[in-house]
Amino acid sequence: MVNKFHKYIKAVGTGSKHNCDLSREEMCEMMTAVLKSELYSEQVSAFLLGWRVKPETVEEFIGAFDAFDKFIKKVPIENSIEIGYPYDGKVNNPYLFLLMAKYLKKYNLNIAVSGDELQPAKSGITVKEICENKNPEDNLFYFDRKDYFKELSSLTTIRNRLGLRTGINSIERLLNPTDSKIALLGVFHKPFVQKYVDIFSQRYKKLIIIKGNEGTPEIFSKCKYWICENNQISEHIIDPLDFGINYKKSWDKISLKQSLDTIANPSNELIKLVKLNVAMLLFVANKVQTIEDGYKALEMC
Repeated sequence: MVNKFHKYIKAVGTGSKHNCDLSREEMCEMMTAVLKSELYSEQVSAFLLGWRVKPETVEEFIGAFDAFDKFIKKVPIENSIEIGYPYDGKVNNPYLFLLMAKYLKKYNLNIAVSGDELQPAKSGITVKEICENKNPEDNLFYFDRKDYFKELSSLTTIRNRLGLRTGINSIERLLNPTDSKIALLGVFHKPFVQKYVDIFSQRYKKLIIIKGNEGTPEIFSKCKYWICENNQISEHIIDPLDFGINYKKSWDKISLKQSLDTIANPSNELIKLVKLNVAMLLFVANKVQTIEDGYKALEMC
């Protein structure tokens, strides 16, 4: 594969006039070689950087997933919803999934999250750090990537030395080791919504994309969200103020200890915010007719 590498680096690394997109099959071959460590680290870095700058196509992302699927070890979890968090962490606000899990128990719903060592480029607090420092509810399933997809996890050193986002950042959040049928994914910019739908919608029965806090699918303030089901996309807006929630987001970087302390001792407004996010899950899992119905039911808890 080392000799074949030059074919692919030319495709992504020869400039705007000469770059060309890879086919799904070509991307699968290239990513398989990367995951099998058949290339020198310099070649992997060069390809990942060139692929990002080119930029990536949906067909290439799907080809990368074809390669991923050869290696991921799955442990199916019934009635699970996968929540895809960025691997570069959260900087300003705590994660909500630990608090969300306990409210989902009575509805027989499980949460699945994945984590790994910090990846470029935000330098936030990771899901892995949170889960290794807190005892989760028994309906919250944390999967460490080094256990179920060690081949991708082993690229951490190369990616951190590169220090920049690559195409892997865009697709690694929903690896679905639990074979979940429903997934939530965060998005920074609306133009990425259709791209994510094209990449992920065939991998789940229902995909929810939220323009949430710090690129996560967590609702902290007024935002848009999109539901994709049966090849149909619908756009919606949700505002915590409509539910009487006045949580004030932090704009300052918080430490791991501060994040854990906030989770251990949540304010009343943070609990309301947690319940709103839970109500979203109840709605997409067809446990309630509307998010409003779900929130009203949770207010009684």
